[in-house]
Amino acid sequence: MNASRQQLHKIIDVVDPEEIDFLYHLLIKFIPEDIAMSDEIEAIRIGREELRRGETVKHDEIDWN
Repeated sequence: MNASRQQLHKIIDVVDPEEIDFLYHLLIKFIPEDIAMSDEIEAIRIGREELRRGETVKHDEIDWN
């Protein structure tokens, strides 16, 4: 049997809420590291907008102590 994405969604919907974190960590292992996730793409977009507006802090201006 070949599972479809829709079938996987239905399975996830019935997983015990206490097991969701475990399932997340299991599934995340199947996502290639070189493909950005949607939240990462959004963070990059926001960062580029901040850079364009000059809303950045220079490395040597940061108090690292």
